[in-house]
Amino acid sequence: MASRSKKTIKTYDTAGLKVPVSLGVIMDGNGRWAKKRLLPRSAGHRAGAENLKELCRNCGNYGVKYLTVYAFSTENWSRPENEVSQLMKLFVEFFEKYDPELEQEGIRVRFTGDIASLPEDLQRVCREGEERSKHRPKMQLIVAFNYGGRRELVYAARRLAEQVRKGEIDPSDITEESISSNLYLPDVPDPELIIRPSGEMRLSNFLLWESAYSELWVSDTLWPDFGYEELTQAFRDYAGRDRRFGGLSAKDSDEGDKK
Repeated sequence: MASRSKKTIKTYDTAGLKVPVSLGVIMDGNGRWAKKRLLPRSAGHRAGAENLKELCRNCGNYGVKYLTVYAFSTENWSRPENEVSQLMKLFVEFFEKYDPELEQEGIRVRFTGDIASLPEDLQRVCREGEERSKHRPKMQLIVAFNYGGRRELVYAARRLAEQVRKGEIDPSDITEESISSNLYLPDVPDPELIIRPSGEMRLSNFLLWESAYSELWVSDTLWPDFGYEELTQAFRDYAGRDRRFGGLSAKDSDEGDKK
């Protein structure tokens, strides 16, 4: 794909669009982007990190309030040791380099995942990033790091089991709401829309509980090339979706009433 034109006029006009309050993005395709350019995979990851800054700016200007991005999964540890090491360094570098810009944009940073299992230096970066940005009002950037949807459900189940063991609740008290309230970040709304660049048609263990009724939008564009035009098209297509949550659409309901 040709490089994106820097002359693109970004209007952030929401006419004909539907902007979700809570958006999830699976940042996929860095390796393939690099391979197409005969570059090392590390170059793709770096380009992907640069593009996250652009996504944050675009989402903030469109009015998204919660942006959850899939940065590093619990399964990614199985990648070659050198690649994992480079990803960890890039993670630290990103927040040291771009935090002033995130601050200027009013973006609060939070982390979801098994953060307690990370090396201490990475835990420190997470803690400091969250503390430094906690009063920023425009948008929350939630970074799913060392994250797995199944592990999050195990985490919630263990918390509920401990409450049962202590006699604080009865097993019959466990509901969908109590499971939701024991996830990593229970105050973050479920994503209304999940975007996956790179053309892959799967969630890859991302927000399994929270995505039960999320709309999915897939683009063949690889993540480092995913920009304003693709995001705008996603919101335009999302505006045409009929979110029924298992019920009937207004059209179907009206037709039923006429019979």
